[in-house]
Amino acid sequence: MKTAFIVLACLCLVLEVKGQSGAPKGRCFCAGKGVNMVLPRKIEKVEIIPPSPSCEKQEIVVTVKNGSEQKCLNPESKFTQNYIRKLLEKRIQ
Repeated sequence: MKTAFIVLACLCLVLEVKGQSGAPKGRCFCAGKGVNMVLPRKIEKVEIIPPSPSCEKQEIVVTVKNGSEQKCLNPESKFTQNYIRKLLEKRIQ
């Protein structure tokens, strides 16, 4: 009877572990939506991170000129959309 209980307990543990997701969700760099604006003269570098299996949303990360801080820009804000458009226009020319 004791052996049957141990086997049953092991089976319950195995079934519990199987039900858990293997990869943690939310591997995004940006925790929230991000800020709506950063002064353009303070931006040193812009990184556009496309959606991926580990993060479903597009992220725009800027490095501030002093190099000690990175900020996430809200991709839906007018400032971000205009800033990215202007950067792409400069790059094309």
